[in-house]
Amino acid sequence: MFSGSSVAIVTPMSPDGAVDFAAFEQLIEFHIDAGTDALVVTGTTGESATLQKSEHIEVIAAAVRTVAGRIPVIAGTGSNSTSQTVDLSHEVDGLNADGHAVDGFLVVTPYYNKPTPDGLVAHFTAVADAVSKPVMLYNVPGRTAVDMQPETVARLATHPNIFSIKEATGDVSRVASLRELCGAGFALYSGDDATAREFMLAGGQGVVSVTANVAPAAMAAMCKAALAGDTDLAAGLDAPLEALHRDLFVESNPIPVKWCLQQMGLIEGGIRLPLLPLSAANQPTVAAALRHAGVIG
Repeated sequence: MFSGSSVAIVTPMSPDGAVDFAAFEQLIEFHIDAGTDALVVTGTTGESATLQKSEHIEVIAAAVRTVAGRIPVIAGTGSNSTSQTVDLSHEVDGLNADGHAVDGFLVVTPYYNKPTPDGLVAHFTAVADAVSKPVMLYNVPGRTAVDMQPETVARLATHPNIFSIKEATGDVSRVASLRELCGAGFALYSGDDATAREFMLAGGQGVVSVTANVAPAAMAAMCKAALAGDTDLAAGLDAPLEALHRDLFVESNPIPVKWCLQQMGLIEGGIRLPLLPLSAANQPTVAAALRHAGVIG
């Protein structure tokens, strides 16, 4: 599908919470110009949990239409309801935006329900069976309260329509176990910016990145070096980004990254309840991370 830096892109909103499609299109061009390798829309960073179904589809369609085939577009369609996930994924699978379609799906482990391994296999199998585009599994136990173990991933990797996993535990040792259990043809992407460099050097194909929202060129360059096995260059390119990797999570994602993009003049400050804009107490910390990365002066 892709290798390198994919951005878990925010969904820009006006102060009243309405989706700002004009800003979204400009943001997509910003990423393409900066060398971002793929676009992951309506995921956690895109506030998928508070988008209405119609908005969800409209945002994905806007991304597909704007990208126009220049880089892959992966649509987040997961929820904690299998039937709702299948329904939304099926609708998005048939989407045609000016002759273009999504390239794949990002489907998160069902949150709050805490399904068993067999339940996870049944959930993802139902989704993968329902769509024609390939599915990326998304394991983020810090937000879902369920950790999909490598053995469960290996069961799902045999499905012809499941091509990869976004592994957001931050546990780099999982690269080796996932590769051994799932085989060379199953793509592994980091979902943790702080350990993404090590993840790729250990054999991963790339990262689905929050940091790439504000430093896309730097993330793309770091990923390229890591994928080439250039340990020293990758470390040198990653060093200025380390504060961003950490401090973009000083409050719940996407609160800090949306504040950053507002400071950069790329979006307005809209965010939806129950999330609030970045607190005044944490703004200096996040601003310092932006300066350290050279994003702002």
